[in-house]
Amino acid sequence: MTSTPASTPRPSHKAPPAQPIKLYRSVISGHSHRVELFLSLLGLPYACVDVDLVAKGHKTPEFLAMNAFGQVPVIQDGDITLADSNAILVYLAGRYADDADAWLPREPLAAAGVQRWLSVAAGQLAFGPSAARVAELFKRPANHEAIERAHALFAVMEQHLGQSDFLAGPAPTLADIANYSYVARAPEGRVSLEPYPNLSAWLARIEALPGFVPMGKTPIGLAA
Repeated sequence: MTSTPASTPRPSHKAPPAQPIKLYRSVISGHSHRVELFLSLLGLPYACVDVDLVAKGHKTPEFLAMNAFGQVPVIQDGDITLADSNAILVYLAGRYADDADAWLPREPLAAAGVQRWLSVAAGQLAFGPSAARVAELFKRPANHEAIERAHALFAVMEQHLGQSDFLAGPAPTLADIANYSYVARAPEGRVSLEPYPNLSAWLARIEALPGFVPMGKTPIGLAA
């Protein structure tokens, strides 16, 4: 278990956790990173517990008791155990962010705007750049369909980000946190970001947020 300090760009005035939140993660997982990123942006104390996916650590009885789907990430916050990265983001925003409405608006249209991109993170992003990267990570044949899906997604994001600094408006929301990690590491799946200057500028804006923590790089794909 490794403890990770975090700085805070948006101080939380809600009661902090009584003890560090445990984050069960894999360092190569973008789903895990999006949770770690948000924990750090909120300035919350947390401790990472690395799960060895190669050794099937996510399929042990102990882990399956926390998440029956056998997937990282999982958090333990006191007596609360919660799985699914997007669900965890929603929980953390509501439980600990003093400006929770900024991260996940209540106003119906703004809320729908964030939800749209959470759906993209679970859909087009997962089956596009994430899937392309998985093929490289585990030395499988290149997933050309996933690469095509990634470029189709990035073309849409590129156009959208030409009109807005962030995915769901002028300020960062959970939409940005949920989508950042796999976009940033898309070159590891042989998906170049060079054709997408607006997308690259969006990545830079997220990386400039106080409390930002990067996702680890792997020497694969175009990043090799």
